Amino acid sequence: MSENFQPFPHFSTDALHAGQDPEQWNCKAVVPLISLSTTFKQEAPGKHSGYEYTRAGNPTRTCLEACFAAIEGGKHACVFSSGLAATGTVTSLLDLDDHIIAMDDLYGGTNRFFRNIGKARGIKTSFADMRNPEHVKKALTPKTKLVWIETPTNPTMRLVDIKAVAEIAHAYNADIMVAVDNTFTTSYFQRPLSLGADIVFHSVTKYLNGHSDVLMGALMLNSTTLYEKLQWHQLAAGAVPSPFDCYLVNRGLKTLAVRLKQHQHNALTLAKHLEGHPKIEKVIHPGLPSHPQHDLAVKQQRGFSGMLTIYVKGGLKEASTFLSSLKVFTLAESLGGYESLAELPSLMTHASVSAEERAKLDISDSLIRLSVGLEDIEDLIADVNQALDKAIPSD
Repeated sequence: MSENFQPFPHFSTDALHAGQDPEQWNCKAVVPLISLSTTFKQEAPGKHSGYEYTRAGNPTRTCLEACFAAIEGGKHACVFSSGLAATGTVTSLLDLDDHIIAMDDLYGGTNRFFRNIGKARGIKTSFADMRNPEHVKKALTPKTKLVWIETPTNPTMRLVDIKAVAEIAHAYNADIMVAVDNTFTTSYFQRPLSLGADIVFHSVTKYLNGHSDVLMGALMLNSTTLYEKLQWHQLAAGAVPSPFDCYLVNRGLKTLAVRLKQHQHNALTLAKHLEGHPKIEKVIHPGLPSHPQHDLAVKQQRGFSGMLTIYVKGGLKEASTFLSSLKVFTLAESLGGYESLAELPSLMTHASVSAEERAKLDISDSLIRLSVGLEDIEDLIADVNQALDKAIPSD
C-alpha cells in the first residue's frame, strides 16, 4: 500500500482516551459510568451542575460525543437514537421551499426520507450523480441549503470527490451545508471535515459500534453555531439515545482500529478472489485497480472497510439460491458488525427505491452486497465458493 494509507495520527489513542478521563468522576472510574438517571438535582432553581434532564444532556452521552469528535478530527459531536433521526435533525434546519442536492445512489432509507418526509415538509430534493462534481454545480439554486454526499455509496460503491463538491457548493453560497455520510469508510479511513465538509454523518449502528446490538446515529462538525442549532433541535424533538446504548458504543469504539484492519484485509482478499471467479459477473471494491474511481479512493481515503459488492451471473433465481446457501455469511440487512452479512438490496435495503431508479443505478436482482466480517478468510472464501456452486452449477 502507498504511504497514503497510513492511519490518522493518534486515532487509536483518541478512541481509547478522548472523553474517558477518570478524573471526571468522584470514584475515578476508568470506564465511564452509565448514568441512568433521567433528572439531576439542582443547587437552586435554574442553577444546575451541567445536567438537568437527560434529554438535554447525559454524562454517559457526553463521554461518547467527546470521543466521536476526536476520532473524526472535529470540535463537536451529537449522537441520536438512530441514523435517520440524525438525518432528520439536519433537515429540520431547513425551511419550506428550501432545496437539497443529494447523491443519486444512497442508502435506501435516506433516499426514502428525502423523497417522502422531506417532500411532505415542503423541502425539494434533486438527486445528482456526484461522481461528476459539475452535476452539483448545475443543480445549485438560490434555495439550495444542503448538499448530501454519500461516499462510497450504498450499494454500488461509487465515490464522490468530497473536496471538489464542497468547494463548488461553498463558492456558490458559503452558507450551504455540505454533509457527508461516512458510514461505509468510517473515521478511521476517511475524514470529510478535513476535505471541506461541514457535517459528517454516521450510522453508528454499523462499524463504529461494530457489534450489531445498538441502533444509533451521529453528526460530527466544527462549527459551534451549527452545533448549537443541532443541539436545540435535538432537545426539542427528543431524538436522543439511551445511556446504556452510549456505553455500548463507547466500548465498541475501543476496538474500532483493530477491527477495521481485519475487515479491510478480509474484504480485499475476498474481492481479489472473486474478481477472477467464473461465476461472478463483476466485483466492485474501491481498493481494486479495476474500480473506475480507484485513484480517487487512494487520494481521499486511507484504506477500505469490509464492504464489497458483487454481481452473480444470472438473475434473481441465482442470487437467491446463492444467499440461501451461505453458511458462514448470514442473510440479513445492516452491515459493519464483526459477523459477515450478505443481502440482496433490490428486495431488502433498497426495496423502497423505485424499480425505475434501481435500474438507473444498476441495482439489479443479481447485485449482492457483502459486509465482510472478522472470521477466518479461508472460511469466508470457502463459504462463498460453495454457495456459488449451488447457485450456478458448472456445466
